[in-house]
Amino acid sequence: MKALRTDIVIKPDHTRVLYRPFELKQEQRFVKIIARIMSLSEAEIKREIDEVMADFHYRHPRIKDFFLKRFEQVRHHLLTDQPLSENRKLLIGAYFTQEYSLESAALFNPSIVWHPDQSNLDEGSRRFIISLRATGEGHISSITFRAGIIDNNRRFILDKPSRFVTTPEMIPNTSYEKTLFERKLFELGLDNEFSDRVFTALDDYFSLNDLQENINYELRQNRNRNGQMEMTARGMMSLAQSNYEVKFSPDQPISERIIFPSTPAEVNGIEDARFVQFYDDDGHIIYYATYTAYDGKVILPQLLETTDFLHFKISTLNGSAVQNKGLALFPRKINSNFAMLSRQDNENIYIMFSKHIHFWHTKQILLKPTFPWEFVQLGNCGSPIETEAGWIVLSHGVGPMRKYVISVFLLDLKDPTRVIGRLKEPLITPNENEREGYVPNVVYSCGGLIHNRELIIPYAMSDYATSFVTVNLEDLLKELTSSKQT
Repeated sequence: MKALRTDIVIKPDHTRVLYRPFELKQEQRFVKIIARIMSLSEAEIKREIDEVMADFHYRHPRIKDFFLKRFEQVRHHLLTDQPLSENRKLLIGAYFTQEYSLESAALFNPSIVWHPDQSNLDEGSRRFIISLRATGEGHISSITFRAGIIDNNRRFILDKPSRFVTTPEMIPNTSYEKTLFERKLFELGLDNEFSDRVFTALDDYFSLNDLQENINYELRQNRNRNGQMEMTARGMMSLAQSNYEVKFSPDQPISERIIFPSTPAEVNGIEDARFVQFYDDDGHIIYYATYTAYDGKVILPQLLETTDFLHFKISTLNGSAVQNKGLALFPRKINSNFAMLSRQDNENIYIMFSKHIHFWHTKQILLKPTFPWEFVQLGNCGSPIETEAGWIVLSHGVGPMRKYVISVFLLDLKDPTRVIGRLKEPLITPNENEREGYVPNVVYSCGGLIHNRELIIPYAMSDYATSFVTVNLEDLLKELTSSKQT
């Protein structure tokens, strides 16, 4: 079985920078910096902000708006209510803003789906979107996108990425359902007398402000010495903030749209989004992505959903079966159930079914490490792909010297708990040009698709850059069905 490499390489670009808040750990430093700015005359203020704008306005769209927004976020550190000029507000905002090169370290672990817009294309061509894990300073990961076209001859034409990158507008959830919220707290081990008292005063549906007010009230009324209540309070707020929505402007090209960590659960990164184009029972299409939120200590499996790659809804996944990385949804329901692949034990591939996409409580082993190149670990490389012969699943295996390879197995269409066949040799192994990078000797993918009877696999090279291979579908299915499992 031969995988044909392309000459396309998507490399990280350190010039793609976004602006984000510059935070200081000591509150007193905010006060001191603002005091120094307040000591400047209006003429000095104008000179300073003019220099800042001349230096940075061409690097970011709408940076003036962000400076004003940033000022509002830090204005409580002002010592008086003295009215300020717009220039002074802008300069204060600028002092508490910084640039961040989101892909300075790596651009890897891609998944690919068909673009919602397939208009104005030549016959046989299709437009696609690739999601990528962008990693920058501090090993913080975010989700970035590229778009392109595959033509009738399987040639890839990638859109040139925009010079700009922009984070979306946050849209806080208006309400939370108390019953569901309590179930997740139980899973996280945060159900106790303190949380019970907080919930007693909440309605069946409550807002983030309602939760914060009740937490603050209980903290004031019931101080303790061991810090348990404060820990529970932080956990409750972190869980609430992990369910949110973001929205981009339609005039922003897809490559400008960045989903950057924005909640306490994500502060150390958003990792390995696996996108899938999901077809509901009524034919409605929605794009889902499972990803891992990481706060530096704890991973939290999350679900992202969108119909247009402009408006994204993010929510927590719940249940005892979503405690690890590597979740990948099937692109449609099977026997009226959502289906998902998972990795529960850092070793085997599991399959799960659920009536509710946000709750997963049961699991069963689907595939165990069998060949030497997967003895350390076996996992999926994205959502299953439907063919007439069965569900094609890309897998990754880890062998000697922690070398990662990509292989394929085939599941029964009607009963995906049954493995029809699997390749006895890796499909993709790192060649000499792919062995060096952020993590050596690794090839990895978060999802492929089929075009004109070719399997298209975007893959990461040593956790640094991204390329593509193509595989003839007929040859692949022939080999998979000739290696049927007993």
